[in-house]
Amino acid sequence: MQSIDAPGTIRPNDRSRKTPAIHTGDLSIMDALPFDYSDYEPKGDKKNSEFFEEYLPKIYARRAKTGVNDLVGRMKAVVIQVETGDGVPTMAELHRMTPNRYHSSYISGTHKFHVLHNRPEFPAVILMEPLSDSYEDYIKRLNVLYPLSRQKPNTRYVGEVFHCADTADLQKTLEAQSIRFDYPGDTENDVFTSKGIVFSTPSDFTGNRIGYSNHDFNDPDSLALGERVELTEDEKASLQDGIAFAEQHGLNELMLGYDHMATRILAGEREDAILEFQTMVPYYFWGAYNISDMNSSTNVNRCPIVSDDKQSPAKVFTANNTPSFVNSFENLPMPTEDFVRNYGRRMHHMAVEILDGDHPSNQKNVDYVVGLLGQQGIPFLAHVVGECKDSPDLKQIFSKHSKHTLLITEYIERCKAFDGFFTKSNVAALTEAAGKDERYQHGHVFD
Repeated sequence: MQSIDAPGTIRPNDRSRKTPAIHTGDLSIMDALPFDYSDYEPKGDKKNSEFFEEYLPKIYARRAKTGVNDLVGRMKAVVIQVETGDGVPTMAELHRMTPNRYHSSYISGTHKFHVLHNRPEFPAVILMEPLSDSYEDYIKRLNVLYPLSRQKPNTRYVGEVFHCADTADLQKTLEAQSIRFDYPGDTENDVFTSKGIVFSTPSDFTGNRIGYSNHDFNDPDSLALGERVELTEDEKASLQDGIAFAEQHGLNELMLGYDHMATRILAGEREDAILEFQTMVPYYFWGAYNISDMNSSTNVNRCPIVSDDKQSPAKVFTANNTPSFVNSFENLPMPTEDFVRNYGRRMHHMAVEILDGDHPSNQKNVDYVVGLLGQQGIPFLAHVVGECKDSPDLKQIFSKHSKHTLLITEYIERCKAFDGFFTKSNVAALTEAAGKDERYQHGHVFD
């Protein structure tokens, strides 16, 4: 088993972790927690091109020079769109499967927006729900291109929103670097050009957007999402069932928050996706590792201004090592690229960290949580991987794709102060399990 450094681990060659972060607000607080990008050596065994090695330090330097590092802070929200009528069922699912809890709803000319909170310092969740199932924008136009996303044409992970001290200044700065933003009249959904949040256009490499806002996400009324609306009594009751379930079984104390989220992309676009993301937010490229058994690599980007990654989750990009059109020469597994061919470039899973410890039921906390959710009819892929016996280790598992969001929820417990971000063996097992569940029969090609 090979262990890879974990979020939150203090490492002597990682200057971002020498001193705990002191949060004085929502600004980037680079003065309070300096990070010398030029002094950091990315981890991993994945070889990057000369192009990547040339431009990554240039991007770091330009971010500092143009003020991006000072303007942009930590992640404040994740945004997901679901089908018409799926808003409340999705929230009920999140109440059971995550620590997110419903806060409020709003309505615009095209959508309902539902806001869920976890802890105040962790990102909120914003669910977008079109008012009509005939609604169409870029999400539907993307989804219909891929066989396994057509079934949910308006369903997609949209992107993240980061705190920004001055969105107008940042937009001007990034547009000078060829980053595109939507303007009023450009989109069917006005939230992408609202006063509350400024959004980039969808990435050509990931399909995800990045948003920026200087509003308080713990006060969703400030976000200009629309007119506030109340749920019906039946809808409130369906959400309360999940809250009662979590409280009854102690899940509120065991489920902590999102510590990373992983987007799957094509083999040839791995470096471009990382460099584009690094251009837009003050994260750093932590490192990349080959997962040889699955013919893929895991590429991790982390936020240096927090001491707990759940305050601004790591962004992971996963890509095949060998493109599908030449892999037939090698006949290697390629579940990562198959996912992109079947669903499109998009978010694959979001990982919820489980409190490390032994449950009174004489099992690890993650085993207890997963067993309990399984009894509630929540399906999982294969079994929990990892041992967690007498020595530090990592236990984790993937749920099946949500029928509401198409996202996988990962549950991860780092046992006995395990100091690894992941293990190659665990990632290989999870990737293989997901790949078996994401296959598509087309003519004589079964992928």
